[in-house]
Amino acid sequence: MRQVVLDTETTGLEVSQGHRVIEIGCVEIKDRRLTGRHFHEYLNPGRAIDAGAEAVHGISLEFLADKPDFAAVSEDFFAFIEGAELVIHNASFDVGFLNQELKLVREKRKVGQRCTIVDSLALARMRYPGQKNSLDALCKRLGVDNSGRTLHGALLDAQILAEVFLVMTGGQGNLSLDAPVEVKGDQFHNQPVEKIHNHAGLPEVRVSQEEQAAHEEMMALLRADSEEGCVWDQVVLEKQGP
Repeated sequence: MRQVVLDTETTGLEVSQGHRVIEIGCVEIKDRRLTGRHFHEYLNPGRAIDAGAEAVHGISLEFLADKPDFAAVSEDFFAFIEGAELVIHNASFDVGFLNQELKLVREKRKVGQRCTIVDSLALARMRYPGQKNSLDALCKRLGVDNSGRTLHGALLDAQILAEVFLVMTGGQGNLSLDAPVEVKGDQFHNQPVEKIHNHAGLPEVRVSQEEQAAHEEMMALLRADSEEGCVWDQVVLEKQGP
């Protein structure tokens, strides 16, 4: 299986307010091994960067002045992600921004029509209900070293997420791209939904309104991007019965 772990940095939080992608970072995993292949670009957004966003990622408009726009790198980006399973933390955010970039370059195919998408945040919430599941929190819980992460950066965060994802889904990863370590086992990711939800001894956790809203947003995204429908909807219908 070929997977691409992806992260972006943006000029602000709301794509509806015209904010743009300013950095894309991707790392490749094949058969649960980091291959060393990656895609990384800084992008000139053609607009101002919110002060709050710049405080998080440290990328200034001056730094981006001589960088290409999305249209100039889109072909290489598509070639890298095409046909892969995309692993993204809080996928609706990054996919929403990328789909807007596709719209601006008049590309009709959305990200979900090029790749399958796995939201590692949704997986983490399923595995660790009621706990913090930010990337930093997962690093601490799973023993992944993120000591070099003082500011957010798309490529660095993608590399860290790759490690977190491999550990969280049943194995151990290694961020050394020069000497990737094979990871065996897939105890969580390939389990059917029924099995994941029925581990004995798990406490009952009530979903907050915020978590429910995030779930509904993700489901809407999956329904919009899939011609075959959302598997989760099928599971719910089966649970409800005739």
